[in-house]
Amino acid sequence: MAPAITGWKCAVCGASVAIGEPFTWRCPNSTDTDRHHAPQLVQGISPLRSSGEENSFLGFRRYLAVDSFMESIGIADAARAELIVELDSSVAGVDGHGFVATPFERSDELSDALGFGVDGGVWVKDETNNVGGSHKARHLFGILVHLRAAEKVGLAPWSEMSRRPPLAIASCGNAAIAAATLAVAVSWPIRVFVPIAANPAVVSVLRSLNATVVECPRLASDPPGDPCVHRFREAVAGGAIPFSVQGTENAWCHDGGRTIGWEMARHMEEQIGGPPFDRLFVQVGGGAFAASVAAGFRMSGISPRLHAVQTESCAPLARAWERALELGGAKVAPSHWEDCMWPWETVGASAADGILDDETYDWLPVVAALADSNGSPLVVGESLVLQANELGCRTTAIDASHTGTAGLAGLLAIRDQMQPDERVAVIFSGVRR
Repeated sequence: MAPAITGWKCAVCGASVAIGEPFTWRCPNSTDTDRHHAPQLVQGISPLRSSGEENSFLGFRRYLAVDSFMESIGIADAARAELIVELDSSVAGVDGHGFVATPFERSDELSDALGFGVDGGVWVKDETNNVGGSHKARHLFGILVHLRAAEKVGLAPWSEMSRRPPLAIASCGNAAIAAATLAVAVSWPIRVFVPIAANPAVVSVLRSLNATVVECPRLASDPPGDPCVHRFREAVAGGAIPFSVQGTENAWCHDGGRTIGWEMARHMEEQIGGPPFDRLFVQVGGGAFAASVAAGFRMSGISPRLHAVQTESCAPLARAWERALELGGAKVAPSHWEDCMWPWETVGASAADGILDDETYDWLPVVAALADSNGSPLVVGESLVLQANELGCRTTAIDASHTGTAGLAGLLAIRDQMQPDERVAVIFSGVRR
């Protein structure tokens, strides 16, 4: 039996929210002027088991917070599974397929190229064929299930589909495409806030998915930070639903993201055998990806050393980590948010543009995971970003973006510090566009 999920507790102020409360996207003490809060799920650790379905939202359903939410609002077990199947089928109608466990295999060619021995090597989790072409839809699908469940039992404040408030997201890449894919699958209006220099190919895909694209120039009146996030927050204040992969805006994004770590941990135990992974390299922009993957591993009782990878162009997490160490370590970080995390002053250019978030919004759970696993942040130069993409795509035949292979750049940065028999994991998180 999976551990009961009783609710949320903020790592900063300690405020608690019961799991059955609908639409509790943020800490109750979070305000428009104070987003420095970090709700975390209150959930124990137990042996991680899948019920066998290929869709991890079904296979690991008992561990999902959204399943506990549905149970607490009176939806029976069979109906909870049926709702996930129904939504997954709708997504498949748009994307060509729904959610399935993605490949996670040792790349012999990449392992050989990096000098690993037969007992070690590099295992690659390939998210490029996931819904929307990346891992991002995992974070958002749980939010969508939450919304549809609330509608089904009459908890939504709107009375009919035509009165649904729009979904909103600030993104110019894979998160935006994932959000628009899920939204159109259930005929939900969505507004996507993008920078004025957004990739035209991405904008074209968004419009083909019926998303309303809102360009966001920086205004003279804007405070520090991403203008897309400012406009997104204004939309949410006006009634839009935060369909976001930033935990500070919608903590529920962490729930579904854990399925990546669960898949990796179970595959390791069932298919690989031998010692556990020594290291896990995860690229970091806003931080929800690394936080969720680490949480998924931790629930299995396995915690490989986490390395959170950013580029020299924008590395607020590494700066926050150093500041936290100076102030007493990860345990005191929640009480020193403003001392540790603030917007990167001058965001440079990088081929890995999907991780150039000027703030690591979910820095607190990432810092905690780094400390718990004896890991560290890694800051890589642009030459390693480019080398990692060329090497990774060539040796694995996975057509991933530079953002998607940025975790491998972290591995390259410290390969000379590692032993040939170490087992390491990387995630190619998004397709090239």
